[in-house]
Amino acid sequence: MAETASGYIQHHLQNLTYGQLPADYVRADGSVLSDATWTFAHSAQEAADMGFWALHVDSMFWSLLLGFVFVGLFQFVAKRATSGVPGGLQNAIESIVEFVDTSVKESFSGKNAVIAPLGLTIFCWIFLMNLMDLIPVDWIPGLATLLGIPYMKIVPSTDPNITMAMSLSVFMLMIFYWIKVKGVGGMFGDLALHPFSSSNPVFKVLLMPVNLLLETVSLIAKPISLGLRLFGNMYAGELIFILIAMIGYAQLPLHFGWAVLHILVITLQAYIFMTLTIVYLSMVHEEH
Repeated sequence: MAETASGYIQHHLQNLTYGQLPADYVRADGSVLSDATWTFAHSAQEAADMGFWALHVDSMFWSLLLGFVFVGLFQFVAKRATSGVPGGLQNAIESIVEFVDTSVKESFSGKNAVIAPLGLTIFCWIFLMNLMDLIPVDWIPGLATLLGIPYMKIVPSTDPNITMAMSLSVFMLMIFYWIKVKGVGGMFGDLALHPFSSSNPVFKVLLMPVNLLLETVSLIAKPISLGLRLFGNMYAGELIFILIAMIGYAQLPLHFGWAVLHILVITLQAYIFMTLTIVYLSMVHEEH
């Protein structure tokens, strides 16, 4: 554990970062690199100096691991599913699938076989990533420190790189289906002819720049707000857990109370991300 309160907080909020440090770089332990070197950062400053191409290894590891857990668990249940009275695990999985299927039917107006599996993947994957927030903040980072790993963040959704990567993936799917369903001309028409339109051809042309400006801003805001909303809520929740952990032995009642409340936040954030994804994809399938 770090010696000061600020050091403790910074340590728990720092990612395990792998990147390149330049030649003649003075490291946190005082050593000097003779050549440009790919290595793990041993301080927040080293992580910052690694620049854009640095990798958050812990976020990537836990997000991929939880993705495999989701796929493996659903595959395990699917192979052993019975037509009789389902067991507890099968019943839980079927309830999740039915819940997502209902959400897709209510929010998606087009026809696309990808949307339901995509919604299920997003909901379950984000839920599992958020669920890691309920593990006591010192357990896994403390074990990592004993193994010589300086930092270990286990909640991928508290990393903006993960949440923005997911939101940008949704954005690229929007653009892909927008062009596939309506063509480039239809996409341009959606951007240039709405929300203001006119039956007069001259006014229609004059309104195009205004429409393009408004719709482009709205379009760009979708992935940014989608990713930052998830990151902001989960980051704040993780920070509260860290602050509670600093209290010491008196933390248990507060930790339990916040954990119970946070279960709602965890589920709600996964649901919101899934629902907005379905709504955004529904929008590009709609005909005006």
